[in-house]
Amino acid sequence: MKSRILRMFAVLAGCSVAFPVIAQADGPVVALSNSFFGNTWRQQMVTAFEEAGNQAKSEGLIGDYIVMNGDGSVVQQNSQMAELILRGVDVIAINAASETALNGVIESACQAGITVISFDSVASAPCNYQLNFDFKGYKAAQARAALDMVGGKGNAIIVRGVAGSAPDEAMYAAQQLVLADYPDVKVVAEVYGQATAATAQSAIANVLPSLPRVDVVLAQGGSDDIGIAQAFQQYGGEYAEKMPVIEGGGGTDFVKWWAEENVKNGYQTVSMNTTPGIGGAVLWLAAAMLKGQEAPKEMIMPVATVDADNLQDYAKLPAGQIISPSYSMQWVQDNLLKN
Repeated sequence: MKSRILRMFAVLAGCSVAFPVIAQADGPVVALSNSFFGNTWRQQMVTAFEEAGNQAKSEGLIGDYIVMNGDGSVVQQNSQMAELILRGVDVIAINAASETALNGVIESACQAGITVISFDSVASAPCNYQLNFDFKGYKAAQARAALDMVGGKGNAIIVRGVAGSAPDEAMYAAQQLVLADYPDVKVVAEVYGQATAATAQSAIANVLPSLPRVDVVLAQGGSDDIGIAQAFQQYGGEYAEKMPVIEGGGGTDFVKWWAEENVKNGYQTVSMNTTPGIGGAVLWLAAAMLKGQEAPKEMIMPVATVDADNLQDYAKLPAGQIISPSYSMQWVQDNLLKN
């Protein structure tokens, strides 16, 4: 323990920021450094982390957990990570503001004896474990499905996600690769929706008046889907008769809207999304690793898909959510950890 404390002060030498002194928990501490809290997906992810943390505490698997939410900036997350290092937590789960810009402080955490697991928006620091989604794979599959629904031709809008994040870059790259196979699809606008309904709605509303008829919208999820749909509905005109194919991102508000449109006029699309339940999965992964279980350096989580076959089932879910299962310690052991 003494050597670990010395390592922590060594890696933070020269830091002028004053941090509070925190009493040591009776058992290991798992911290969440969440770069951005401004959309439904991230809020649901944090809730999943906290629920798993409370259960893990009650079962004596951890002593405590800490949650730090950021404003989307690398500067703030660097400061939060430095504080967590000084607090001497045992594991940091980081949803990173940048794939590369946090690598220095992550390496400092590793040198201080802290296990670091980046997840969802992962970091590339060699010492950290990655719990990721196959953003490129699932987003490419969804883009192909949406473009095929419009016959492989027409005008498209791309709605990007959280600016600067690894998921945004990966999903956008996948969409670009797919679009190269559809020469008769023209991208007439690109906007940032920040994976939120309000921002996506405003961004679409701002560009629609200057655009020709839009046939398909390639989006990213996190609740941007319903905002996109509302922007087209409010614009009206030809969209009152025929809405574009809008990629769903797992928002239950969108799925309910889609189900209603399907009954009225047969509207179809496809929804695929990363699951905010990953917040619980990463807590259980940390707890398992604290017990000495070995994990691969890179792990992949499943995504949730809604299509014509299961639309009515998912439309029954409560409004204001992102479709996601809950994950348990048993699920983590069966699906993520090395046998």
